[in-house]
Amino acid sequence: MSRATRNTRSGAAGPRIRVVPAAGAVLYRMDGTSPRVAVVHRPRYDDWSLPKGKVDPGESLPVTAVREIEEETGFTSVLQSRIGTTAYPLKENTRKEVTYWAALARGGRFEANSEVDEIRWLSVGDAGDLVSYALDRKILKRFDAAHRADSVLMLVRHAKAGRRSQWSGDDALRPLDKTGRTQAELLAPMLSAFGVRRLYSAPRVRCEQTLGPLSDELGVEIGSEPALSDEAHAADPDAARVRLVELAAGPGVAAVCSQGAAIPGLIDDLATRAGVDMAETATKKAGTWALGFDGSALVYADYYISPLPAV
Repeated sequence: MSRATRNTRSGAAGPRIRVVPAAGAVLYRMDGTSPRVAVVHRPRYDDWSLPKGKVDPGESLPVTAVREIEEETGFTSVLQSRIGTTAYPLKENTRKEVTYWAALARGGRFEANSEVDEIRWLSVGDAGDLVSYALDRKILKRFDAAHRADSVLMLVRHAKAGRRSQWSGDDALRPLDKTGRTQAELLAPMLSAFGVRRLYSAPRVRCEQTLGPLSDELGVEIGSEPALSDEAHAADPDAARVRLVELAAGPGVAAVCSQGAAIPGLIDDLATRAGVDMAETATKKAGTWALGFDGSALVYADYYISPLPAV
């Protein structure tokens, strides 16, 4: 595991704090209507904890979480809602920050390895009794209280496409610039961490290109969604919302790429109808929302400001 870090300051005149970013998950599978969560034993520390690990160079936090889960437990998984971040000191002026997700186990088989020699699948309560650290118990309590969606959709704003004022042709044909193409490449592994298998785009070249690398990787076509452009949303926001919910309800996880005015409007509308408190819905280019639904009702909305590496 790498020791990727970033620096921050504790105050204007305080010492420089080195932050070690990491990611993990409450990995679970369903036993009837109840989740059973994975707790791992690490022989190096002789402790019981949730699977987690440090960011490798070039990784975003979601990608780290899925990789670490598989390395420690042998199970592939898809991320769902973001549960929270814990922090604790490693040594003087160094702090480790671990971001956790709920992660649904897909397939795999545990084999003892150098990091983990035992795994147990337990009820949330029993897992809380077994884990060695209070911070893990805190994450388990948040997982237990969180809404679990029956469908998930990733709503993506297109990556950078240069200045509109510098493009003389039809704006619908304006392509991604160099930075945007890099963002699109990095979006592919991040969206894959959430299990995306279906792709849709507003009819704009820059939106289609944003999902292009993942389309190539999955070998699936990008469906055109005229109702989800800025102009169509402004003309009929109800139709845009209904169509987004329809796409979310399809088989597997969908990613939809849209534009900077439609996305905040859609999320505000969904949140208001569901009584979900949203402080801010403005979305940066290549920013992504993970939207969880219970039927047609929004139950969570997690914002990922960028697909760029954590460090």
